[in-house]
Amino acid sequence: MKPNEVGQKRNVKGRDMRSIISLALVIFLVNGLAASVSITINTEKTKEPISKYIYGQFIEHLGKCIYGGIWAEMLEDRKFYYPITDYFNPWGADSDEYWGTGPYKYLNASPWQVIGSAGTVTMDSTNVFVGEHTPVIHLPGDGTIAGIRQDGLATVEGKNYTGRIVLAGDSGTLPISVRLVLDNGKALSQEIKKISSDFQTYPLGFTAPSSSDKVKIEITSKGKGKFKIGTLSLMPTDNIKGWRADVIALLKELDSPIYRWPGGNFVSGYNWRDGIGNRDKRPPRKNPAWKGVEHNDVGIHEYMELMELIAAEPFIAVNTGLGTVEEVAEEVEYCNGAADTPMGKLRALNGHSEPFNVKWWAVGNEMYGSWQLGHMPLEEYVKKHNRVAVAMWNVDPSIQLVGVGEAGEWSETMLKVCSDHMNLISEHIYCRERPDVTEHTRQLSQQIKRKVNAHRKYHEEIEGLAGKDIRIAMDEWNFWYGDYLYGELGVRYHLKDALGVAIGLHEFFRNSDLYFMANYAQTVNVIGCIKTTPTAAGFATTGLPLKLYRRHFGTIPIAIPEGTGNLDVSAAWTKDRKAITLAIVNPTSGAERVVIDLGKAVFNERGEKWTIRHSDPEIYNKPGEKPNVSIQEEDIILAKNEFNIPSFSIVMYRLEIK
Repeated sequence: MKPNEVGQKRNVKGRDMRSIISLALVIFLVNGLAASVSITINTEKTKEPISKYIYGQFIEHLGKCIYGGIWAEMLEDRKFYYPITDYFNPWGADSDEYWGTGPYKYLNASPWQVIGSAGTVTMDSTNVFVGEHTPVIHLPGDGTIAGIRQDGLATVEGKNYTGRIVLAGDSGTLPISVRLVLDNGKALSQEIKKISSDFQTYPLGFTAPSSSDKVKIEITSKGKGKFKIGTLSLMPTDNIKGWRADVIALLKELDSPIYRWPGGNFVSGYNWRDGIGNRDKRPPRKNPAWKGVEHNDVGIHEYMELMELIAAEPFIAVNTGLGTVEEVAEEVEYCNGAADTPMGKLRALNGHSEPFNVKWWAVGNEMYGSWQLGHMPLEEYVKKHNRVAVAMWNVDPSIQLVGVGEAGEWSETMLKVCSDHMNLISEHIYCRERPDVTEHTRQLSQQIKRKVNAHRKYHEEIEGLAGKDIRIAMDEWNFWYGDYLYGELGVRYHLKDALGVAIGLHEFFRNSDLYFMANYAQTVNVIGCIKTTPTAAGFATTGLPLKLYRRHFGTIPIAIPEGTGNLDVSAAWTKDRKAITLAIVNPTSGAERVVIDLGKAVFNERGEKWTIRHSDPEIYNKPGEKPNVSIQEEDIILAKNEFNIPSFSIVMYRLEIK
């Protein structure tokens, strides 16, 4: 079929080769497919604008989301939460029975191994640098080496690494050697040639001669006497204020407008004061809700710096589990109070004189669940919520509060009793795997719809609620299934999950009048859309639709009639109403041809197209390797109002309106 036979009577002179190829592809597909879906769209029938906060994210102190993910620290247990003993067995293995996972590895004892005979290392609990104890290295004085080592570090050839070590001890212990030992036996050594009985900090710096994931760090001496190691740290020199440069680059691509932090279940046992002050002196703790250690290297200041680096707004969850009303109020004052308030003064002493001006606050997390630290009966919790909200607003009346919700009795009661003490109400959804791909991809959308239908009913039936604009913050949503390959909760995502996330976004758009915020959980590694190794990072499949829709989908949703068959279709005007974006998800194994009638709207023949697809719905991406699934972008020439949608795909068009 020639171009002019489908109404394309135009001069091809000057047309770029990419457009010619796109046109040929359209013609080929039209010939090969019968029309399967016809949709008439009234472009004048629009809904509430889509809130930018629908593209929010959530990061929690859990698994390898922050430590081992976004944060650049290379060492495990650098502040010696676990005592160093002669018995070296640092890693435990566990399974998540509720979610049906296989065993995963987590730190269960000290990762530091004794170099020397038994008794060489003891833990001093009297003159402690940080935490509950400090390791002491006892040197035999006969010229043999003693100290500690940690293995499993990873380096990249030619890359620089920077750090520090805090030491105290006897002069006879000098020199103290800090070495990086490569898997070929070669060592990079730095010597400490002076020491004091008081703790002093010494800089470290190395350049890796080769790439390896089997590097050891050793702190040793051949001297006489004893020395203490207060703490130490090692990061790639290209870290950005302590954050991994490669992950920061991906977060900027993701372009999420807001990040919920620090939890999640974690927050119900977290004391925010542990995360302020000198980073080396912040106490390590057992993670209150999950496995492993909370190093307290990342607290309010680091989180706020991250938000500044990636141009996102902070959304801080407060502890209404084991925390007190007073602690929460003080946290708000620490973040938002003037420098002459008690907590504002403390913030200024810690290096930030100006208020952070945090607008969004989550009042607790999942307090309806028996698994939650500090869980209490609903009739008691609503009282605590109101007390906390009053205390927070007394500090800063301008902040926006998100109450804990769970569709059913809990959300209904919260809306009845606490509607004057919240601006939004949260909901959470997680979906497991289903064997049928199409059924699997529909789950998030179905749950998003179930939640919003419940809230529509509350707004109709609860007296006085109709006049209040309390919308939903779906501040945790995702698929959650499969083995933990990237640390605790670090599941792998497949193309079918990306299709489900896109369909979920469509459901948020369809209900833009009630969904104000959504926070995909949990960004990095932990059920996250970005996966990392110690030296590489990349988008999982689910990160692709989140990135695509955030950057290119319109903001004024257009109502789509029912009857789209196997496809899930969403459309929206751009903010300036100069273009329409059309997104179509095909979760089936067959290609589909869609005929779209935009009514009075007439689009230009040139447009833009983005595609996420693969023939295998189980395909996935791995960090450090070429991605199997990516966003393919192209300029197109539209033969007519026909759109060919490949199997297992997300296809988005931008149509300029004449």
